[in-house]
Amino acid sequence: QVQPVESGGGLVQAGGSLRLSCTRSRLITSTFNSKIMGWYRQAPGKQRELVATITRLGTTNYADSVKGRFTISRDNAKKKIYLQMNSLKPEDTAVYYCNSDTQELSWGKGTLVTVSS
Repeated sequence: QVQPVESGGGLVQAGGSLRLSCTRSRLITSTFNSKIMGWYRQAPGKQRELVATITRLGTTNYADSVKGRFTISRDNAKKKIYLQMNSLKPEDTAVYYCNSDTQELSWGKGTLVTVSS
């Protein structure tokens, strides 16, 4: 499988916002649309954790730590998912990745989000 391309990370002050994008252009559209897609993150020294998921029809779920601050969305035609992150906190600092909810797709390099206090 070809790796996805995650982008949009960067350095931001606490309280700021970022919008992440993930493109899985090499997936067959029907395959992408069949997956519940998600954003994951891995902070230094910690295990990778699931942050948010979204179904093909737009039903979303969020980890308690980001609920009310992050919004996941997807564009099925473009095979992209997005993560709008508002009110960022230093504890959101991590490398962010996209994959399906079952982690069956290939992992990309991720995009680094650093939130300064």
